[in-house]
Amino acid sequence: MKSGSSPTMKDVARESGLSLATVSKVINGLPVGKESRRLVEEAIDKLGYHVNAYARALKSSKTNTVALVLPSLKHPFFAHMADELTASLTSVGYRSLLMITNYDRQAEQTCFSMVRNNLVDGIIALTYNPHLKVDESVPIVSIDRHLGENIPCVSSDNYYGGELAAKKLLELGCRKLLFIRISSHTPGEPNKRFSGFENVCQAQGVEYEAILLHDDESTEPIFRFLEEHVVGEHPEFDGIFCNADSLAGKVLRFLQQHGVDVPGQVQIIGYDGVPDFFADQYVCSTIEQPLSQITQTAVRLLLNPDESSIGLNVCLPVKYIPGSTTKD
Repeated sequence: MKSGSSPTMKDVARESGLSLATVSKVINGLPVGKESRRLVEEAIDKLGYHVNAYARALKSSKTNTVALVLPSLKHPFFAHMADELTASLTSVGYRSLLMITNYDRQAEQTCFSMVRNNLVDGIIALTYNPHLKVDESVPIVSIDRHLGENIPCVSSDNYYGGELAAKKLLELGCRKLLFIRISSHTPGEPNKRFSGFENVCQAQGVEYEAILLHDDESTEPIFRFLEEHVVGEHPEFDGIFCNADSLAGKVLRFLQQHGVDVPGQVQIIGYDGVPDFFADQYVCSTIEQPLSQITQTAVRLLLNPDESSIGLNVCLPVKYIPGSTTKD
């Protein structure tokens, strides 16, 4: 080995006294005898040999890298999702290339072209572009959104989560319910939260109203409605279900600033179940998504596409977590 140069597989073979083929098998995780593996590993440690992942990728067209396409890290749910996805990929020997699009539709489209250029082996994405062009031959797993018939989608049980929130508010004594949603234009599983909520209200003959907005619309209608129907000595609505904890937190602050007692006068349930960055606790009572299970399933589907036992559309169970915004 030349002075100052990085050690190569040939150097490892020379140091271990074994063939280049045997060294290659050890480095690539293929079966060899225990003694041969020991000699190769000792040579690697002595020489400080590191696998040249880029060179390997050029030869095999495989990078052992997965792109994670997320809209933002300012939102606690997406930040925790990035953390869980990275941990899941690391546990199976893959690296993560985190792409933050800031809800830019063109940025999302650009990210999806990376696989064609062999820069990553696949993509796990949570997208906000309803017109996203997706090549179904590219390894992709979507979280929450339906991107194509043959593209796996992993989500929590949003319909049951909506049912659970409505039932819990009614159990806690609420008599007139309000559902508030800010959603993506892209069709997806989160829209089922309202369907589940509405089903319970209709089945039990409970009065309810819904404010349904998209993420590119002003939130002014929400707070104008709250000021007209909830703020005051006798709120018209005494139970509110928001489709995200972040939205529930904004509603909570607005009501508190206007003198409404939460949960005394109005009870609030959110959805996601991700702790606040600063307090490390839930900002409200919530329907908790099984985030670790969602991310592990997404990784498993991406790396094992032929595993038919998982299925293309995976729906994982949620649970209710009481907090400071309900009377329980």
